[in-house]
Amino acid sequence: MRNFWILHRVLVRIAGWAVVSFFSQIRVVGGENVPEHGPLIIAATHHNMMLDPAILSSAFPNWRVLHYWSKASLFANPIAKWVLESTGNIPVARKSKDRQVLLRGTFEALGKGYAVALFPEGTSYTEPRIMQIKDGASWAALEYMKWALEHPEKATKDPVVIVPAAIVYTNKSKYRSNVIMEFGPPITIDPYREQFLKGDEAERRAAVKRLTRDLEAGLIQFTINAPDWDTLYVARMARDLLWEDDNDINLDDFVPISQTVVDLFSTPDVTPNFNSVKRYLLEYYSLLQSTNLTNSTLSSLPLPSTLDPNNANVPLPSRLLTLLTLIFSTLAVLIRLPFFLVPFIAHAPAYVMGRLGARLVEDEEETQAQNKIIFGLLFVLMAYPAAFFFLWAMFLYTPIGALASATIVFLFVQYHNKMINDNYEHAKRVVAAWRVLVGVWMPKRWDLSISAISQYTTPRIPPKNPWIDRPEKSNSESPAQEPQAKNVSGVAAEPPVKSRRRRPPSRRLIRHVLRARVQAARALASFFEHLEKGADAEGKWVRASVHLARQFGGHIDKDEAGNEIDGGVSSYCGPTGWRSAREVVAFLRRKGAKIAGLERKVEGEWAATTSGELSPTEESDAPQEEVTWIPAKHPAD
Repeated sequence: MRNFWILHRVLVRIAGWAVVSFFSQIRVVGGENVPEHGPLIIAATHHNMMLDPAILSSAFPNWRVLHYWSKASLFANPIAKWVLESTGNIPVARKSKDRQVLLRGTFEALGKGYAVALFPEGTSYTEPRIMQIKDGASWAALEYMKWALEHPEKATKDPVVIVPAAIVYTNKSKYRSNVIMEFGPPITIDPYREQFLKGDEAERRAAVKRLTRDLEAGLIQFTINAPDWDTLYVARMARDLLWEDDNDINLDDFVPISQTVVDLFSTPDVTPNFNSVKRYLLEYYSLLQSTNLTNSTLSSLPLPSTLDPNNANVPLPSRLLTLLTLIFSTLAVLIRLPFFLVPFIAHAPAYVMGRLGARLVEDEEETQAQNKIIFGLLFVLMAYPAAFFFLWAMFLYTPIGALASATIVFLFVQYHNKMINDNYEHAKRVVAAWRVLVGVWMPKRWDLSISAISQYTTPRIPPKNPWIDRPEKSNSESPAQEPQAKNVSGVAAEPPVKSRRRRPPSRRLIRHVLRARVQAARALASFFEHLEKGADAEGKWVRASVHLARQFGGHIDKDEAGNEIDGGVSSYCGPTGWRSAREVVAFLRRKGAKIAGLERKVEGEWAATTSGELSPTEESDAPQEEVTWIPAKHPAD
């Protein structure tokens, strides 16, 4: 009897609703690379816990059912077996050392032309790059090929292929952010066939490793990989300054743009002011994280100099007029509020529960969005049926009343989802505007001192995942020999403290945030000017991921025999590809980077004055250089 996987389709539908309620958009790229039929192994990245299979299944091309691995012992109970099979799960005998026994359920599924989804990284984690790709998908594909030759009557005639699937989040824990799911070209197993079938165990393992390396290269090509956290944070901050509005970047270009910026800041000393530019960007990024503000929000605020409380030359009418403009902007948002007030109040408990869920896992970024959705979903699964039965009671429990009640609840939910994005963004801007205004109008003596904010100018690094296979240190190394970590100022950092860092009132950090914004923007402008017009700009090359170097006419390092040196990003021997610096800048301009806009006078710059105080970055640089306000095109270095 044919299995329609009823429970699978129900769960995928619920997962789809939950995912769409959290993320603004899920962009599928390369859907044409997914075969419509035939045995298929999907090898996907895994950086956001349960949301990865939820997104993969709910947005999978051609509506094919994806089958995931489950322990074979769970299928012993008939009822559990029916539930697992109806949800699309296939058994894996994990305790067996015989791979033909271990993967028998996978072979049967592939033999029927089904699609099997795996996460070859082995665990969900938060790291600046892909850390590991294990051999499970490669073993499954090659062992199935062998099984199909031995049991042709049980296997479809179509050969199995592996399709890499990269799930990239613009901000995986942020509400109303976006997701890009890109499918790479199918990987056929023909190049590994002879070595796997005719070789001994060592040769079979070598064939598996070759296939895993090719799979890894496919996943790296469609993800964002940085050598360390600082480089990734600097690149994020630079990208946010170049594209001030979150919607300015086409999601199809998000990954290549982000990787290009990461590669740019992975090139040591590419400009004379390289180190100070990184410090300014890192400080600004950290202060934004500490205040829950974004550069996009700050850049959209009306902060003319007429609001400057220290400018005695501004006539009172002009200052009041500007203040009234801000008040009217607030009222404009409040006027919109009644149209959104009822659905917002109805869903407010879900938002509160989601925030509580995220606080339970503050140190696990890959779990925060999952908890937000699950805690919120638990509420709506109770609230929506309650609303339905309440409305149905008003219609006297008639059949037509049931239909009308279901329709009203459905339209109510759709109305909320359609309205939330615009209202959410406007509300954030109004709240940020008043936070900034209060911060710059309060007495300067209430600001945190330079020494007090030093803890907020170094980004927090996520804790290491214990399930990641990391290279072991040599025996000759000892903890005393390891280089001591340094903070953004270049000063040796103290050992990490396990206690939670208290967040100060944002009004006490506002001037520091605005100062850091001006410094970061001007430093970045100078950085690009050096790349384009510096004395050594002609013929300058910058590091590039191998696939980007090939795509944009760069070159790749080769050994004496002429073979490409491709260490890969996951092992991070460093990007071995190179692109012309001017070509990189031209590429970013074509994609909408507002490089020229960095040189303009930043609105609200008056609020960034610090009465001669040095920032932590400037303070650490003071013995080597004279510190002044950074000129428009040549930041102090």
